[in-house]
Amino acid sequence: MEAPDPVERAVWVCEVTGPALVLGSAQAIRRVDHRACADAGVEVVRRRSGGGAVLVVPRELLWVDLVIPADDALWQDDVGRAFHWVGAAWAAALGELGADAQVHRGPLVQGRWSSDVCFGGLGPGEVSVAGRKVVGIAQRRTRRSARFQCAALARWDPASLLALLVLGATDRADATADLADRAGVPGGVEMDLDALLAALLRHLP
Repeated sequence: MEAPDPVERAVWVCEVTGPALVLGSAQAIRRVDHRACADAGVEVVRRRSGGGAVLVVPRELLWVDLVIPADDALWQDDVGRAFHWVGAAWAAALGELGADAQVHRGPLVQGRWSSDVCFGGLGPGEVSVAGRKVVGIAQRRTRRSARFQCAALARWDPASLLALLVLGATDRADATADLADRAGVPGGVEMDLDALLAALLRHLP
């Protein structure tokens, strides 16, 4: 879906109706195990923003796109700083639900598996709770607008995502162990996505 012309501030809430593996715009398709995806009933799609893959499953993830025009007061020419207001809104929403959320305001922090898995790294504006990434954000910019594609985890199961990628047995085991504590709400708590969305809408500028 493209931004309308003229572009205005917009919030697009994407309803997840079935499982999908959402690849980043530059992610190599050869890394996908298409047979495993077919066997699991997982559709493979590609978004037009960067980053690694996200496994989208109903009631396990909240996907929200935020759109602003290029002449908006929220616009930042600095691509990294452009994420900060988005992360601040998510952090405030999580805080309303009782989570001590932190916005990453530094440069991209890459992990061994971040080119394959979105939640394996930490980018500007992304939000963590107790050191675990909870909200991933990717950006698509044009001369007219910026679109921030946001994924908030209710549940983190890296093994299910990794099962859909082409990996050797050793790499798969290493990735599962490495990613287990990098994302998701600590303590295995499942986030109430309806409450989180309502809180986000209240905290958007």
